Amino acid sequence: MKLTTITQVTLDGVIQGNGGASAEDRRNGFDRGGWARGKGDNDTHAFINQTYQRADAFLLGRRTYELFAGSWGSLTEQDVPGWEPVLRALNTQPKYVASTTLADPEWSGTTVLSDDLATAIADLEATPGGELQVHGSGALTRWLLQNDLVDEMTLIVVPVVLGQGARLFPGAGPDLALDLIESRVDSKGVTIQVYRPAGRPQYAPA
Repeated sequence: MKLTTITQVTLDGVIQGNGGASAEDRRNGFDRGGWARGKGDNDTHAFINQTYQRADAFLLGRRTYELFAGSWGSLTEQDVPGWEPVLRALNTQPKYVASTTLADPEWSGTTVLSDDLATAIADLEATPGGELQVHGSGALTRWLLQNDLVDEMTLIVVPVVLGQGARLFPGAGPDLALDLIESRVDSKGVTIQVYRPAGRPQYAPA
């Protein structure tokens, strides 16, 4: 399976609290949750639905998993008009959680990966299938990139600057070159950029 990460992000790199005002969204005093709601036009909504439909399995960090389980895992299709493909995918496809603290997950189809994460993910990538998708899960996404385990990276960039909140990339960290393989902008200014990791960047000689 191809490992792909899909992340909603602001112009200043914030990924926290895109969906709403949960306890997770408000950690560390963050009070600007829900910044992605109502953004994106019909084409972007269709892109997100189609992305979830492509997934053969999901790989999530613990916080994102718990948020998804508490929302998508407890809703019905009648609760999410227009987003039925997302709900069906999350509730029917296998879910893998990278966590050393989660025990006895209640969401059907969940497996916890608690030991030797790199080997477990490599084994998943080696299984037949299309895509192993990572949604949100900022800490996990950073770790996957640092360990060269990401095949494709999609950023859905919402045109807003928050000025606070957890960011996808830290102020100091490893460097990474990316090849742009697809880019689009919708009628509301939301951009979708699909990248393929391409090793380390090249810098001008000193």
